[in-house]
Amino acid sequence: MSDADPLEAGAELLPPSATSDGTLRRLQEVALECFGERGYHGVSIRDLAKAAGIQPSSIYAHVRSKEELLFGISMLGHTTQRDTADAAVLAAGPEPADQLRAYVRAHVHMHATYRMLARVCNRELAALSPEHEQEVRGVRESSVRLLQGILSRGERVGAFTIADSFLVAAAIGAMGIRVAEWWEPGGEHTADEVADVYAELALKLVTKQQLVAK
Repeated sequence: MSDADPLEAGAELLPPSATSDGTLRRLQEVALECFGERGYHGVSIRDLAKAAGIQPSSIYAHVRSKEELLFGISMLGHTTQRDTADAAVLAAGPEPADQLRAYVRAHVHMHATYRMLARVCNRELAALSPEHEQEVRGVRESSVRLLQGILSRGERVGAFTIADSFLVAAAIGAMGIRVAEWWEPGGEHTADEVADVYAELALKLVTKQQLVAK
């Protein structure tokens, strides 16, 4: 990926929770760029080594395989989304509407701030080994359970009207995921504006009578 490519202009590659440094951090960064541009299966160990400015054999001093590198990236992205959403909901107070706003804002903002990380995590999940995919999906499902819990509590106390909680949660999750695909810094809308509008859209999904799923 060239320096002129707008994809990561003004965007973050790794979140503050990334504890790697030195060569491993550089490998994670170039892997994000290469996997994002060409897909996991379109990138070789030699490609990663060249992009990182090291010998191919040197990679194995830091990771056992290309798949392990993807696994580390995928866990980082999914735990960042989950932990960010958890913290936002906890700070929002007990009202389901406030919790839903907080969840969606955090979800959307993460996908805007770490666009390349979000893209690779969501696009390349099936490239992981079965064991690693299961571990990553466990993190993802814990965040989905948080969202579904908010929806269930809201319905229970009469704050929400939900025809199908699974479909509503899927729609809300997909809205945030797609932000990583189209939003760019310096565009017409800031990340905060997108997060705020999407939060209100999510509330509209659950505060009006919906059609019953057939």
